[in-house]
Amino acid sequence: MEIVNFTPVPAFIGGALIGLSAALLLLLKGRVAGISGIAGGIILPEKGDVPWRVLFVLGLILGGLIYQFFDLGPDVALIEAQTDKGMLIVAGLLVGIGTTVGTGCTSGHGICGLARRSPRSLVATLTFMASAMVTVFMVRHLGGA
Repeated sequence: MEIVNFTPVPAFIGGALIGLSAALLLLLKGRVAGISGIAGGIILPEKGDVPWRVLFVLGLILGGLIYQFFDLGPDVALIEAQTDKGMLIVAGLLVGIGTTVGTGCTSGHGICGLARRSPRSLVATLTFMASAMVTVFMVRHLGGA
């Protein structure tokens, strides 16, 4: 395996910013920075709980756009999905179902839950990682990709 874009400094800075935003959200709002829960709260809102969620999601989107606009990262070609749009929609729906059934996502369990030493989050994160490994193996070695 060849690592094409090894960027430890931007990765460290990005990780620190993710940790800082998760800590601030927990300290200031008493909320865990689980993206599926934050986005779900926009789709099925509770009274007075939508504005901070919208700002959080906009921050995620704008952060990536600013990074790209100012050409802050390594020279990366346009990333395109190697599958059709229908498959991407099915995959997105499956992720949404999985985060609902698992009551959380990788950011909620993997970042915030593990930082709080939650046994439930440890099990969820190990399950996410094992599922990802099996999926990659199946696609690369059994799926003809």
